[in-house]
Amino acid sequence: MTSLRSPIGSDITWRQPDGELVSCEEKLKVLNENLEEIRQYCQDAFEDAILMGCDEAQVREVLQAVVDAIENPYKGRAS
Repeated sequence: MTSLRSPIGSDITWRQPDGELVSCEEKLKVLNENLEEIRQYCQDAFEDAILMGCDEAQVREVLQAVVDAIENPYKGRAS
């Protein structure tokens, strides 16, 4: 599997719902670490699917569908 470190997350300016910046260093660290872990899981699943003969475009569509299906369990709650 690919083990290259991705720059994803390094250029993201995390914002709160009101547009204010998330400034807590610990929160930023957790957000960026989570994003990198997700990216690596997706990369591994993508490579596995390609090696097993799956169509690249379909794999990308399925991964996008997974993201689109994520639900916010806190929707409507004050943060």
